[in-house]
Amino acid sequence: MRNYQHIKLEVSDKVAWIIFNRPDQLNAMNALMMNEIVDALEKVNTMPGEEASVCVITGEGKAFMAGADIKEYAQQTSADFDTFQTKGRSLYATIEGNSKPVIAAVNGYAFGGGFEIALACDMMVASAYAKFALPEIGLNLIPGGGGTQRLPQKLGINLANELLMTGKVVTADWLLQRGLVNHVYAKEADFRKEVIAFTSEMTNKKADRLQALKQLTQASIAGVQTAVLSLENAKVSEYYMSDAGQEKIQAFYQKSLNKKK
Repeated sequence: MRNYQHIKLEVSDKVAWIIFNRPDQLNAMNALMMNEIVDALEKVNTMPGEEASVCVITGEGKAFMAGADIKEYAQQTSADFDTFQTKGRSLYATIEGNSKPVIAAVNGYAFGGGFEIALACDMMVASAYAKFALPEIGLNLIPGGGGTQRLPQKLGINLANELLMTGKVVTADWLLQRGLVNHVYAKEADFRKEVIAFTSEMTNKKADRLQALKQLTQASIAGVQTAVLSLENAKVSEYYMSDAGQEKIQAFYQKSLNKKK
C-alpha cells in the first residue's frame, strides 16, 4: 500500500477508508492532496470485493475538508487554476464512477470542495459537530466542483439556491431533516464505531450486488451533465481571474496570514 503525504488509505473488515490527513490545515485540499485522493480512489476501485466492498471517505481532526488550501489557491495563475479544476473534475467523477459504494463520513467542517466531495458520494453520514457550506459566493466566485449540479439534484433546487446564493453554513441535522444526510451521530458517540456499524449493513452483502445497485440508482436520475459542468468550469475560471474575485481571495489570504502572526 502506497504511503501518502496528505491522506491515509486503510482497509479493514471489507471497508476501504480514505482519510484526509492535514488536520492542522483543517484538511484543506492542495494539488498534491487532490492527486493522492484520486490515486487512492483508483486503488479502491480495483480492489476485489472480498478485500473491500465499501469505501468510506472521512477526515482527521475536527474537519472533513475545509475547501481548497487558500495559500496555494490564492497564488494560482490562470493555467494553474485550469489544471486544478480539471483534476478536481476527475476526483468527483472517480467517486461517482467507483465500483464501490462510497460513503462520506463527515466528521466536522465540510466547506467548498469538501462539501462537493460529500455530494459526489453515494451516501452521507455525519457527526453532530459537522457543518456544511458552499461559501464561494462570499469570494465573488461560484462552486467549481459540480456543486451547482449535485446539490440541486440531492437537496432540491429551491433549497440549493438558498445555500448557493447566500453561502450560509448549515448543520448536519438541518440536512438530515431535508433528506441529504442519511444519519447524524450524537456528539458523545464514537463516530468511527458508528460508521463501522453503518457500513456493516452493506459489507455482509455480495459486492457485485452492491455495485449493480449503485449503477442502477445512478441511472435512475439524469445525472450530472458534462455540458453544464463545462459551463460551471468556464464561469468559475472567469470569476477567479476577475478583479472582483481576486480582491476577495487575496483579502481572505492575507487574513489567514495575519491570524498566524
